[in-house]
Amino acid sequence: MTTMAKTKRICTLLLRLLALGATLSATIVMATSHETVTLFAVSFEAKYSDTPAFKYFVIANAVVSIYGFFVLFLPSQSLLWRLVVALDLVFTLLLSSSISAALAIAQVGKKGNSPAGWLPICGQVTKYCDQARGALVCGFIGLIIYLLLLLYSIHTVLNPLLLQQT
Repeated sequence: MTTMAKTKRICTLLLRLLALGATLSATIVMATSHETVTLFAVSFEAKYSDTPAFKYFVIANAVVSIYGFFVLFLPSQSLLWRLVVALDLVFTLLLSSSISAALAIAQVGKKGNSPAGWLPICGQVTKYCDQARGALVCGFIGLIIYLLLLLYSIHTVLNPLLLQQT
């Protein structure tokens, strides 16, 4: 293996570790987000599991984290890397859809939706909303890294000149 190939492998490994860290952080932060408040002698609890979009976000990031963990142990000369390109695409799309759904719900939580009669809740449960925001930021970072990995994987697998050099 040439030094150029080793450098590329190390860079890819570092990106995959960053992506794993981002998606795992998003999972943990969102899954632990909850807050109980009392307003006018009425107590209510806000937690991620009350919202299907947030549940989807947690499940998607957990699945991508598990995938990212296993890919770290895949040998660089394995023929399974062609499958990794397809799986990178699937999981990048999964992350994108889960973040989109969670962002839509987060926007309603922050601003409300007056035509639908939905009031904003982030003024009352600020800790919960801050945790959800942090999870969304981590998830978005993970999505960007997976997008970069996907583009790099496509370039590497589909470019015959690069395959002959490594």
